[in-house]
Amino acid sequence: MTRPGQHRTPSDLRRRSALAGEAAAASAEVEVALATPPDATSAAFFDVDNTVMQGASIFHLAKGLYKRKFFTTRDIVGAMYKQAWFRVVGKEDPEHIEDARNSALGFIAGHTVAELEELGEEIFDEVMAHRIWPGTRALAQMHLDRGQRVWLVTAAPIEIASIIARRLGLTGALGTVSEHRDGVYTGKLVGDLLHGPAKAEAVRAIAEREGLDLARCSAYSDSINDLPMLSLVGDPVAINPDPALRAHARAQGWRIRDYRTGRKAARIGLLTGAAAGATAGGIAAGLAVRGRRHG
Repeated sequence: MTRPGQHRTPSDLRRRSALAGEAAAASAEVEVALATPPDATSAAFFDVDNTVMQGASIFHLAKGLYKRKFFTTRDIVGAMYKQAWFRVVGKEDPEHIEDARNSALGFIAGHTVAELEELGEEIFDEVMAHRIWPGTRALAQMHLDRGQRVWLVTAAPIEIASIIARRLGLTGALGTVSEHRDGVYTGKLVGDLLHGPAKAEAVRAIAEREGLDLARCSAYSDSINDLPMLSLVGDPVAINPDPALRAHARAQGWRIRDYRTGRKAARIGLLTGAAAGATAGGIAAGLAVRGRRHG
């Protein structure tokens, strides 16, 4: 266990990423009708924020929960600075992520899984459904029509990720998992946020479980942070890419799809680095909640 003031070593971070990925794969549920597709060894993996949905799903979730008095302003103040820092500076320092997670998760303890799932359904209908990118949804449907499975892979809570996947008719979702006992959240993550390397670990784990050939799989994302996941498959695609991912995709000859207008793309690019948007991301980082059940 790392004590206050100590830095996590690369092996610590790898271990937490691996645990987060394994937990996400273990928690993923597959619709019965989609469990045995015609093309059983190929699948597609989609990031959610700015790839499937305009904006950040956890931002929309946080706003909805705040409106429903799920938490107070005081609860989230501690999460703001660290999240804003690594978004504005453009470097996601592991220590900052650690601090943001710890400060944001405290208020989740004591809430129930059923409570968040019910509110998540309401919030999806209220603020998320109309923000789905039609172009990305069409790509996901293309894979389904080919008899392939389609998974969402996101740092958002598994609850909201599963709702989005279900509403879009996808196979399932891999999201951040948090621990709960008897249906009540403890406020602790299982491993870490499903972010960066942890997404690749989750894809590896689900591929092994489902018998997928990653060389025949596709992955879609808007962010350079998802390079580990994109590099894992045979068909990586940049969707509404940030400048770093666009440059990398061009250099590698990857496909690029941008469903934003020029003005909207520029505006979204600015907002991605803005503290205001990061604050809500920090709020919702603590909402990454569903987890390993304990007897």
